Amino acid sequence: MPTFSVREARTHLSRLIARAEAGEEVVITRDGKPVVRLEPIEPSGWSRPREPGSWKGRISIGDSFFDPLPEEELAAWEGGARSG
Repeated sequence: MPTFSVREARTHLSRLIARAEAGEEVVITRDGKPVVRLEPIEPSGWSRPREPGSWKGRISIGDSFFDPLPEEELAAWEGGARSG
């Protein structure tokens, strides 16, 4: 297990991150004592890469979605009263 001082870690942070991402345990020391261990974060929520179009056929949007908004709602979105 390689150890690096805070000074070395500051100088070579990108390299140390790459080593940790590759599975190596990287420890940073202060005054010769271990204080931090770098390790990769496991992605949460995504078990596989995103695929464009994977929701095709699973949802539908009605034609009314594209209708103009009522005046009151349009005014609310625009932040005030509409003058017509």
